[in-house]
Amino acid sequence: MNMNDKISIENVNVPGLVTNVDRSKYEAMREAMFRILPDSSPGLTHNEIMQALLDELPAELFPGGAKRGWWSKTVQLDLEAKGELARENTKPLRWYLNRDGG
Repeated sequence: MNMNDKISIENVNVPGLVTNVDRSKYEAMREAMFRILPDSSPGLTHNEIMQALLDELPAELFPGGAKRGWWSKTVQLDLEAKGELARENTKPLRWYLNRDGG
């Protein structure tokens, strides 16, 4: 795998930390999250996101939804760091797209 197969991501919880991850899985998860997440409050909970992603992810990258938890959290933290995703301060936590951010 060369560097063109990787993408640099951030983590809202660790400012300044940049990690390189698999580009195809990241982009597939990001696209799926943009399809399922609402544009405004109330957002979706983690469990609702996990369930909704089952029908949205390409089977060749996430067979049977495998690894969707790790990848959804990775993409969620990156999108929050970039201002593209908003986290509601609710219990349980909820997320929605921040179309004005980023």
